[in-house]
Amino acid sequence: MSFLDHLEELRWHLIRSISSIVVFAVVAFLSKDLIWDSIILGPSKPDFWTYQAICQLGQKIGLEAFCIEELPFIIQSRQMTGQFTMHILSSLVIGLLCAFPYAFWEMWRFIRPGLYETEQKLSRGATFFVSLLFLTGVLFGYFIVTPLAVNFLGNYQVAESVLNEFDIISYVTTVATLVLACGLMFQLPIVVFFLTKAGLVTPELMKTYRRHAIIVILITGAIITPPDPISQILIALPLVFLYQISIFISRMVLRKTEESEAITTTENQ
Repeated sequence: MSFLDHLEELRWHLIRSISSIVVFAVVAFLSKDLIWDSIILGPSKPDFWTYQAICQLGQKIGLEAFCIEELPFIIQSRQMTGQFTMHILSSLVIGLLCAFPYAFWEMWRFIRPGLYETEQKLSRGATFFVSLLFLTGVLFGYFIVTPLAVNFLGNYQVAESVLNEFDIISYVTTVATLVLACGLMFQLPIVVFFLTKAGLVTPELMKTYRRHAIIVILITGAIITPPDPISQILIALPLVFLYQISIFISRMVLRKTEESEAITTTENQ
């Protein structure tokens, strides 16, 4: 294919990917009651699943303080277009989350033919693992990081006379940032996989700079999360675990590559 043919092929993959996001966004926009009352505003209510699970855990170990009876803050809109703007933004974010597996599959269909045969074999199942890690990160961000961050920030006061009255833009932005950040940060093993294939990363290099990587993870968590230690630590812990898994993945990819090169060399001789 010529360069222009490649651009034309890429254009159609992008069109199909964006179209899938738009379709899910429209469905989310029309399902306002379900999306807002049950999903977006869920972490702001004491009956949210995470709070109930923590309460049940606290009751089993005899700590009633784990039960959250109320969240002492209100969410309001201080701008004329605040609610409508957030309705559109939240619909687009949900459309992106729902359409991510298909959108990635479309882009992977464009990239995969350009790989060598051995690379295609090693990257088999890429769409499944990328989607799995992304959805796992999204669920972790929504059910773990977001409610604990909302609870911490909602209860934090510098003085009793200062009430917590959050703007809807601030609340939605915080929830969307935490969820999307977790989904993207959970792609670390995939990133390490391709960097190892490119020869830019080795298991020994990752082990040598493990401490530096942990510092970078903590700094990244501080940047992409609200300025509270709870959400930063909650994001940092699984990333440290994923970093350890990435070392194993890098070692596996390197071993497979060396075996493949050895077989090729033997066949050429």
